[in-house]
Amino acid sequence: MKIVVLNGSPKGEISVTMQYVGFIQKKFPQHELKIINIAQRAKQIENKEETFQEIIEEIKEADGILWAFPLYVFLVHSQYKRFIELITERSAAAAFKGKPAAILTTSIHFYDHTAHNYMQGICDDLDMKFYASYSAEMRDLFKENERERLLHFFQGYFEAIVRKAPAINVYSPLYLQPSEYTPKTSPNPIDTCGRKIVIITDAEQDHSNLKQMVDRVAEHFTGQAEVINLHDIDIKGGCLGCIRCGYDNTCAYSGKDGFIEFYTNKLKTADILVFAGKIRDRYLSSLWKTFFDRGFFNTHIPSLAGKQVAFLISGPLGQLSSLRQILEAYTEWQQANLVGIVTDEEPDSQKIDNCLRELAIRSVEYANSHYIRPTTFLGVGGRKIFRDEIWGHLRFPFAADHHFYKTKGLYDFPHKDYSTRVLNLILGWLIKIPAVRKKIYGTMMISKMVEPFQKLLSKL
Repeated sequence: MKIVVLNGSPKGEISVTMQYVGFIQKKFPQHELKIINIAQRAKQIENKEETFQEIIEEIKEADGILWAFPLYVFLVHSQYKRFIELITERSAAAAFKGKPAAILTTSIHFYDHTAHNYMQGICDDLDMKFYASYSAEMRDLFKENERERLLHFFQGYFEAIVRKAPAINVYSPLYLQPSEYTPKTSPNPIDTCGRKIVIITDAEQDHSNLKQMVDRVAEHFTGQAEVINLHDIDIKGGCLGCIRCGYDNTCAYSGKDGFIEFYTNKLKTADILVFAGKIRDRYLSSLWKTFFDRGFFNTHIPSLAGKQVAFLISGPLGQLSSLRQILEAYTEWQQANLVGIVTDEEPDSQKIDNCLRELAIRSVEYANSHYIRPTTFLGVGGRKIFRDEIWGHLRFPFAADHHFYKTKGLYDFPHKDYSTRVLNLILGWLIKIPAVRKKIYGTMMISKMVEPFQKLLSKL
């Protein structure tokens, strides 16, 4: 069989993901795995129609399609995302219809599920026959049991193609309800209390709803908000995946385009950030993805800590729970505060007006009080993955991360709470005695759990 491998790494075949593909090719030499470097050749694919069409012809002739890519900031690489947009823009979806599809990713398991959800949604939108996805940890190929697991996965994929296995779509098509947002009331400006406010958007000429929402929020901030369109920023390209930034957060693009200066001088100095974008397929635009990918010059260091962040979204966010989770997780991981998300899905323009005003009011109130909401699993889980990886395998090459995590006390293990450790040791021995164990787990456990809180409340 011929399997077309759509490679999502900007490094082409010199990538960890492609080493997994190489392993599969060695173990299944009877099948041809045709690798097409999508992310690496993104500009050529977009600028040369014949290059794009050559890829589409390869897809038409394939027995199966493997979407293979490393994770980049909760999703695929921005240039891979652009290729997915081109499929729709150039009416090439028919080439994918009915093709057996699988997903292979490599990562450290930081939000790999959101990337898989996105790609499976794309496969469903293209009416492909989705088999399954495989999320490999970057170093799994060195482990015999993981190699065996990987072989089982691909054996199943190949056999499913042979027997023409059916597939059921998990994600329903997006229902786009056209609703024009027209501001109904004159804005009542609020006192920004001297806070620096920056609104970032990718609005284009035909994005009327998004532009209206951006303008309305800016008006609430008494003209103090600076509106910046990503189309006006000199961005030479997407993240190269070179990890040059790992040593001291210096990007390979430094001095070559305007992104680093924009991010450093505008975003990092702001008190309130409003990100405004229009949904493209099941995410925002590839330009927004470039923004998030290029922001990785800060590596695994939260660069927006303490800031108030809000999102203005044009499109069916209510149907995209995974995208909402990405926005929430991004904010929590950045140690910023998510003020809220306002979309244009509401048909009542007056209600959108009210929500935008409330968003502006809360942004200033929270900035004044330095409020950051408690972190949920989205932030805690992600931060611990980074903590463990930077302490271990990623300490080199991410020297800047190691220095930051060490100086900020983020290496919080082993726990040095000696009183708790001694108490656990004593109680651990005591509960081995049947009579004591019966009493503790029978009547004492619940009351003793709340006793320290009751003592605190009595003091307060």
